Amino acid sequence: MTSPNPAAKRSLAQRISGERIVLALAAPVLAVVLSVAICSVLLATSGKNPFDAWNVMITFATKSDGQVLILNRATTYYLAAAAAAFGFRMNLFNIGVEGQYKVAALFAAFVGAQVDLPAFIQIPLLLVTAMLVGGLYASIAGLLKVYRGVSEVISTIMLNAIAVSIVGLLLVPGVFAPKASSTSNSIQTNPVSDSSHFFSIPTAGGDLWGFLFIAVLVGVLFQFTLTRTRFGFDLRATGRSESAATASGVNVKRMVVTSMVVSGAIAGLIGLPELLQNSYSYGQSFQPGLGFLGISIALLGRNSPIGMAFAALLFAFLDSTGSQLPLKGGFPFEIVAVMQGTIVICVVVAYELVRRYGLKRQQQKVGAQLAAQAAAASNKEVAA
Repeated sequence: MTSPNPAAKRSLAQRISGERIVLALAAPVLAVVLSVAICSVLLATSGKNPFDAWNVMITFATKSDGQVLILNRATTYYLAAAAAAFGFRMNLFNIGVEGQYKVAALFAAFVGAQVDLPAFIQIPLLLVTAMLVGGLYASIAGLLKVYRGVSEVISTIMLNAIAVSIVGLLLVPGVFAPKASSTSNSIQTNPVSDSSHFFSIPTAGGDLWGFLFIAVLVGVLFQFTLTRTRFGFDLRATGRSESAATASGVNVKRMVVTSMVVSGAIAGLIGLPELLQNSYSYGQSFQPGLGFLGISIALLGRNSPIGMAFAALLFAFLDSTGSQLPLKGGFPFEIVAVMQGTIVICVVVAYELVRRYGLKRQQQKVGAQLAAQAAAASNKEVAA
């Protein structure tokens, strides 16, 4: 019996690999196209020209200041997505990213205002503080799931509400905030020390946040951990089948708690770009909603570091350029929220359509291979 032609085998492998790449890209692209179509119809229905809206957004994105704003927002969005995605890869739904980053940013702001060390010590101290607080707060949900069987979805949602109360309890004059002033009604922590300020890169469009490099580092470590370490293998195996992971010697309870802690530690970094590069203090209106936005970006990016980077850029593009719509043409700013919401819905629909198409293609290939084998066997019998 002759062996298959090596060139034919390579060609087949390349076709299979290419088809997988196309299917992986088809879902997010289809989701974005569907969202653009739906939002265009809504704009047209409201009496606005959708092409004018896209022109305003694209024009702002091509300017240097718009590009810097998009990259700065994408940095924060990427960290939020990475925090949610790490739990998703373990089949854990960490809905508590919102509360974790708020509590972590509050404690980091307090430490940054109380301690003034050299920058090469101060900044790592604040990073570690935020990650420790975020990880410890997330561990509550992990421990409840392991030892009491409480769903992480329920516990993290409740912990989000508790986080709001914790912030309200600590962010008061005389505790984490300075004593009330007769000249201001705002309640916020003291500004962090100058040594806490993270570096920026001056550009023609403004200051590009140096935290962009932290986000890139998180993405690299995310991918390396999942694909090149035993912990990453155990994490993915446990996420796919806890019983199979247990049979192979994996301590599932420890993996659950560890994954929640790591997810919370990444969540602790979410508020630091704003804290250390823009506001320099934590106030009552400190960047709400990033945790839930991160879940959407993680879903759009399919929990992949590269996919989440493009998804974060897309959401940052929508937010940054959408702010120009009311100023130029009188477009409603709410259309941006509609676009983000429709993207998430379209993602679910697009992924299901692509999954069904991929399954159908596999069935067709298996049928074709079986038919070819049957034909070859029949020809051999006839020749014999």
